[in-house]
Amino acid sequence: MRILVTGANGMLGTDLCCLLEQSGHEVIRSSQRESAESDVALDILDFASTRATLRQHKPEMLIHTAAYTHVDGCERDPDRAFQINALGTWHVAAACAEQDIPLVYISTDFVFDGRKTTPYTEFDTPNPINHYGASKLAGEQAVQKLCRRHYIVRTQWLFGVHGKNFPGTILELAQKRNELPVVVDQRGSPTSTLALSRALIKLLDSPLYGTYHIACKGECSWFEFAQKTLELAGISHVTLHPIPAEQWPSPTHRPAYSVLRRYVLELQGRDDLPPWQEALEEFIELLKAKK
Repeated sequence: MRILVTGANGMLGTDLCCLLEQSGHEVIRSSQRESAESDVALDILDFASTRATLRQHKPEMLIHTAAYTHVDGCERDPDRAFQINALGTWHVAAACAEQDIPLVYISTDFVFDGRKTTPYTEFDTPNPINHYGASKLAGEQAVQKLCRRHYIVRTQWLFGVHGKNFPGTILELAQKRNELPVVVDQRGSPTSTLALSRALIKLLDSPLYGTYHIACKGECSWFEFAQKTLELAGISHVTLHPIPAEQWPSPTHRPAYSVLRRYVLELQGRDDLPPWQEALEEFIELLKAKK
């Protein structure tokens, strides 16, 4: 299959493109500016350009990973968040709809308010409590309204070797400090870009379009995530201090509990995501191999 991937030089896009090619797909890498990591420049904020690019390259599917994911940045500049995550996705969805190209849109757990105490399913009603979540939900709505054939994939707490992420930051800080404060009262499911990419590739073979939750199995707090990261990396000299979210310097109100249940995959008998600890162990081994 000929697949165009937006945000191809990002943390998720890089792993996804590599695995798609290994699976036998023809991949068109796109980013905002043409570079060594991309085949084509695609400015999703320019509808005419987006439409022309799709007409020229004629993908059989488009996977939209490009987004403004800096959560605090979205809170400080909501206009930019909505311009990229909502309007940009609107442009992509409209161009795909016009040419009847199936669209995969990567969304987030932040579309939920975090007030539940059990994992969110695809059938729960979104209610974002920050600008990042609201802008991504607006993107979902554009995809649902415009694209007849679409997959909306919500994921969470992503980490991978090709971008800035939580366990990577913990390991970097552990080289400089002996004590680290980590938030203890927010819970989610850490998910590696490799685990998500593998699940996405399997999803592409299904004609069952709609909304899916794809996250690694299990749940933890950021504090527990940091603990496991240091344990798997063999680092014992760092002391972690649990702190409430209100003590962490951030302008963003984050959901306290945003664990995603892969309910649709469960019902379909296709839920084979790995535990987050297993995905984290693979991530750390890959980091070691890069050094």
